[in-house]
Amino acid sequence: MLNRVASCSSHRGTNDGMKSTPITLTTSRLQLVEQHVDLAEAISVYRLRNVAHLAASSPLRPDAYHAVDAWRERLASQVAPLATRATLGFALQVRSDARVIGHIDFSQIARGAFQSCFLGYGIDQDFQGQGLMSEALAAAIAFAFSTDLHRIQANHLPDNTRSAAVLAGLGFHIEGHARNYLWINGQWRDHVMTALLNPNPVIPLLA
Repeated sequence: MLNRVASCSSHRGTNDGMKSTPITLTTSRLQLVEQHVDLAEAISVYRLRNVAHLAASSPLRPDAYHAVDAWRERLASQVAPLATRATLGFALQVRSDARVIGHIDFSQIARGAFQSCFLGYGIDQDFQGQGLMSEALAAAIAFAFSTDLHRIQANHLPDNTRSAAVLAGLGFHIEGHARNYLWINGQWRDHVMTALLNPNPVIPLLA
């Protein structure tokens, strides 16, 4: 499935001692830009505008967490060579529009014998139902697999039918049910555990 839907152009940032160019993935309607300091204000606006919307399926954060200065500080600390990163985040933008309308995060990236990570994502409440998240995820996942990741895990609330449909459409398979998995809106919530494997065999280089 990924080979069919994730047709996108990309520019990979360099790491030659100079300021690197953020990774950018382009799809038919979107561009996915690696989260970096220059996007802090646009990311802050998106997050604050969607606090209530995203809180339904994400850990609740205080407003200060999404302030511009807080985002600048976090993004400035995340600069590292791609091969050694534990996280990789993309900001979603409609092409030719500087607004951030969503996010995709690969976290807990583990190399070695694991070659795996967790996937998280969200989209602006005004841009739901247009297939934009599926389009963006297809491109982001294709890029992640191109870095020799073997497995991507994504978990969702049992009643989050939108995420369930998006993940199923991308080929994720349900692997289990985690009880009291994540603290959401003041309570521990169960989650459905899904995963997608790289369609191309990955042989890890072990030290």
